[in-house]
Amino acid sequence: MPFAHCIACALSSGLLLAASSAFAADDPSISMTGAFGPYAMNREASGTSWQPEAVPLEGYMLMREGWMTMLHGYFVQVHDHQGGPRGAREDFAESLFMAMAQRALGEDTFGLRAMLSLDPAMGKDGYPLLLQTGETADGVHPLVDRQHPHDLFMELSASYSHAFSPDQAVFIYGGLPGEPALGPPSFMHRASSQDDPEAPLSHHWLDSTHVTYGVVTLGYIQGGLKLEASVFHGREPDQFRWNIESGRLDSASARMSWNPTPRWALQASRGYLHSPEELDPGVNQRRTTASAMHEVPFGADNTWATTFAWGQDDNRPGHRLDAGLAETELVFGGVNTLFYRGERVQEDELFDSTSPLHDKVYIVVKRSVGFIHDWLLGGHWRFGFGGLLGTYHLPDAVQGTYGGPRSYMLFARLRFD
Repeated sequence: MPFAHCIACALSSGLLLAASSAFAADDPSISMTGAFGPYAMNREASGTSWQPEAVPLEGYMLMREGWMTMLHGYFVQVHDHQGGPRGAREDFAESLFMAMAQRALGEDTFGLRAMLSLDPAMGKDGYPLLLQTGETADGVHPLVDRQHPHDLFMELSASYSHAFSPDQAVFIYGGLPGEPALGPPSFMHRASSQDDPEAPLSHHWLDSTHVTYGVVTLGYIQGGLKLEASVFHGREPDQFRWNIESGRLDSASARMSWNPTPRWALQASRGYLHSPEELDPGVNQRRTTASAMHEVPFGADNTWATTFAWGQDDNRPGHRLDAGLAETELVFGGVNTLFYRGERVQEDELFDSTSPLHDKVYIVVKRSVGFIHDWLLGGHWRFGFGGLLGTYHLPDAVQGTYGGPRSYMLFARLRFD
């Protein structure tokens, strides 16, 4: 394991231990109400997004002096093999630590949330991932066939909600960074993909705004319906991953979410992103997304989570590009997890300006399947080992450059929840 990854593992574990020791032991009287309205906390996912209420609530919950706190985190060590002429082999580490605290104030609720990652320790160019595009490692060249690392600070946010009745509320949410009302929950927080260490190829069509350096959201909730609008800073994070950035609130979005039953979460959203890419500052983007999430608990400690999502990036000037995603995850007995993801993406950034294939749109398809088994270590800790295999369907023009690639990952995970 590389030295920086060992440091990341130690720091992740230390953050969790320090945070958990700062609060009292579990308290059965803890309120399970959401931060943004009078509904079950299980409904809340990343930012202000919703998931099905049937999703099990994961996290170590504690109570002290009127504050309800929840802690969650993981560290994953990955051996990554991306095949073909444009592939690579690399060992890298991913990590995430999240702490949430909220306090009831009569009919109001005040909430705080922090999410951190030591992904910058893997280096500015992230990890190999065939056909992935978006962002930059050096401020000069685009990242292609690699997934960028997340920033140290993925979310530092606060919220305040007021309930008018048992099923009606308004809220305000702000973050530096935070997540605007655009797209489904981010892929690390979806129950259908939370055990898959690979980022989706469709990330920059669906949920790339989950780390946004400056966002304010206003929302209204009535029962299973939520209407919300955001203003935010449209530029994606730069290659300096350890700092906090800032900028004008130059972009906007709106989202409608509907949870008709505890097993379903539906959303449709539309956003204007001002100059999102550092390397193409003159290009603005209209993003449209729609998604459906479904959760089926069955038997003892068995769940089946599925997400279908579509996103469109309308670049002006530039191409209008679509991406579709279907992913599912089956958990058996709380310790065995089988997951699958299929994606169909229109790409126009796979080749640089020196290639005759530059600035053309290609439809690429990726399918991956994986498995992880967890061993319960006692308390709120678990250790898992797993792997995944990826296959591709590429157009002839792209096939000539990429060959007939296959990819796989082997990974070990330490998790606290």
